[in-house]
Amino acid sequence: MYDHIGLRVGDLDTAVRFYTAVLAPLGFVLCSKGDGYAGFGPKDAPALWLHLHKGEKATGAHVAFSARDHDAVKQFHAEGLKAGGRDNGGAGPRKDYSPTYYAAFLIDPDGNNVEAVCA
Repeated sequence: MYDHIGLRVGDLDTAVRFYTAVLAPLGFVLCSKGDGYAGFGPKDAPALWLHLHKGEKATGAHVAFSARDHDAVKQFHAEGLKAGGRDNGGAGPRKDYSPTYYAAFLIDPDGNNVEAVCA
């Protein structure tokens, strides 16, 4: 649960392609895009903001997105790999988190650890 999150990105077009691919299976879309920024979320309600940042690279953040079911988690992971993300844990149960926790993890093009979870 969050109002919004902002991530710094080194290449806005690459980041937009990646997040468009991984968030589509979760039901989120590109809502807003302008010079140096893009916002994703439910239609007309962006909650993930990407900001072009040409300065020193920030250390990676962790963002977990809610998924409606296991298939959406699997699609998130598959689409993320196709869109240039790196595997950081394929779709599957994470019983060490909780008995019903099912998630997949990717490293986005800027080094952030992004997750889709169905708990």
